[in-house]
Amino acid sequence: MESYIRDLPIQPANESAAARARARWDAIAKPLGSLGLLEDAVVQIAALTGDPQVCVMPCCTAVLCADNGVVAQGVAQSDPQVSALIARSVAQGKSSVCRMAAASNIECVAVDMGLFELVDEPAMLNRRIAAGTCDFTKGPAMSREQALQAIRVGVDLAGELAKKGFRLIATGEMGIGNTTTSTAIVCAFTGKDPALLAGRGAGLSDEGLARKIGAIHRALEINDPDPDDPLDVLAKLGGFDIAGMCGMFLGGAVYRVPIVIDGLISTVAAYCATRLRPECLDAMLPSHLSAEPAAAELLARMGLRPIIHASMRLGEGTGAVCLVPLLDMALSLYHDGPTYADFGIVAGEGKTQA
Repeated sequence: MESYIRDLPIQPANESAAARARARWDAIAKPLGSLGLLEDAVVQIAALTGDPQVCVMPCCTAVLCADNGVVAQGVAQSDPQVSALIARSVAQGKSSVCRMAAASNIECVAVDMGLFELVDEPAMLNRRIAAGTCDFTKGPAMSREQALQAIRVGVDLAGELAKKGFRLIATGEMGIGNTTTSTAIVCAFTGKDPALLAGRGAGLSDEGLARKIGAIHRALEINDPDPDDPLDVLAKLGGFDIAGMCGMFLGGAVYRVPIVIDGLISTVAAYCATRLRPECLDAMLPSHLSAEPAAAELLARMGLRPIIHASMRLGEGTGAVCLVPLLDMALSLYHDGPTYADFGIVAGEGKTQA
């Protein structure tokens, strides 16, 4: 089954479409490159889709929900039951990301990747791998086969959403304890001390933070993940939400639909995807710089520059959906803005044509 990842049909970026998109930006009557990263994002989308007529609507956010066995070690402020409560709220359209997404006409899709509790909601997509992962302080969080299964679910989900007509997909997650699993993965790849990268998640006390750091130390020692084998790291230390989002980033490259990175957990999934297939980076759009310390480490390693710096750490995809209205506003200028030619000005010279 590992050949499945190797054989995913990912095409290179369309440089012709990118050049046409850049030329369109340069023709608009404004200082060249003055919308900065927003211009770059539009050009990147054109290169991915092969179409300089860039559009990001309709858009959705896929919120992947899963529980993590490591919560038994007291690494989270909330009880694991909270995962099911918030997952149900997402499926009902009532959660934080749902309210924020609604403001920009973004549809929320709730996906059960492996909650401890089965959430009985009609709108919840059931893609369960298992009822939560194992406690990674005592052994691998999941088997290699389960990690591959979750990745495949993510690839297929990206394809399903693209076929429904969504032009942009934001990633989100819900699962108590997933900043612990995410930070453990970052430590495995970077070799850095968990004490330098572990954050307070949803608001841990000093004692809780110490337990979190200790749990990550034990997981790294007991599991001895191989940093040169991303699937080994993901299976031993990750969660079904992370593996599923990893698949979504791969799927974005396969189906040529841009996937927006949210915060730490989403960034870790994106990094795992680039370690599996580096070319899938073309499908990724960073949204914000998470307040979690480990996020900046991986964004820098991927060469990604997030547009939003707001010290956010809510999760659920709330940072990712914030990028969409910014892109939409930039695209209103990209498609309909006045050009230098409209004013009879020679682009870049500030002179009218004779």
